[in-house]
Amino acid sequence: MTPRDAITGREIVIGVSGGIAAYKTAALTSQLVQWGAHVSVVMTSAAREFIGPATFAALTGRPVLEDVFEERQYPLGAHIELAQRGQLLCIAPATANVLAKAATGLADDLLSTLLLSFTGPVLLAPAMNCEMWEKPAVQRNVAQLRQDGVHFVDPEEGWLSCRQRGVGRMAAPDKILAAIAELLKGRMKAEG
Repeated sequence: MTPRDAITGREIVIGVSGGIAAYKTAALTSQLVQWGAHVSVVMTSAAREFIGPATFAALTGRPVLEDVFEERQYPLGAHIELAQRGQLLCIAPATANVLAKAATGLADDLLSTLLLSFTGPVLLAPAMNCEMWEKPAVQRNVAQLRQDGVHFVDPEEGWLSCRQRGVGRMAAPDKILAAIAELLKGRMKAEG
């Protein structure tokens, strides 16, 4: 089975949080759609400071979800219906804030509430300043999430938007795409 075969026809939820790397998530979303995935995008309010919802709506052909209470098309709540429909949740970029919420079970927006409701595979692609990534609190959160069964595409070393080099740069879209395909292949084998 090719990576594309693992993705075609699948329901994938992409979470976008507030980081400059959100522009890479547009490329990832485009590739998923080109490979035949059905993609729903959930954005945090901070994500909208870096990239507009219209970008993701145009790429997916679906409305972008942003608020727990405004989505009338989901009578049970977007966090419940997306969790039931989605076969994989990928958050890219996953900021330090998202990691902390996920590790502690805090649910104060649509993305963090969805994360708590989601029972399928979860893939996080962290992105942040190198000093933030190296903080013991962030590393504790990552360790806790790994222990909880969350999958990661670790950040890479490179030039960061803070004008320095270090580990914190979100992985390239093709690397995240490959990780999504692998997780979906594993899920297909487990299902049957």
